[in-house]
Amino acid sequence: MRLCCVQLFNSGGLDDVLLIWDAKRSSFDAACSIDAELLLGHGLDATKAHLSAHRAPAASAALDRLRELEAAGAFEDFSVEEFSASCDEYYAG
Repeated sequence: MRLCCVQLFNSGGLDDVLLIWDAKRSSFDAACSIDAELLLGHGLDATKAHLSAHRAPAASAALDRLRELEAAGAFEDFSVEEFSASCDEYYAG
């Protein structure tokens, strides 16, 4: 499931954010293994704007979680390219 989310992250489609969020929320194990960074394939600001415009309760929940993590400094050094490269390295090995 995580690999599928990595592929969606790499595609960078904003429409995939809620698919990744749903996968992350599907079970305890999925919540632990699917990084919140995987929601940010198009970047933090674009993802937050997309979720803000979406009316689904899941969008609100995902946006709240991203804001919590952002306030805690979790995304200070986040880079789409670097995160993608780390996933590539993990799965290529």
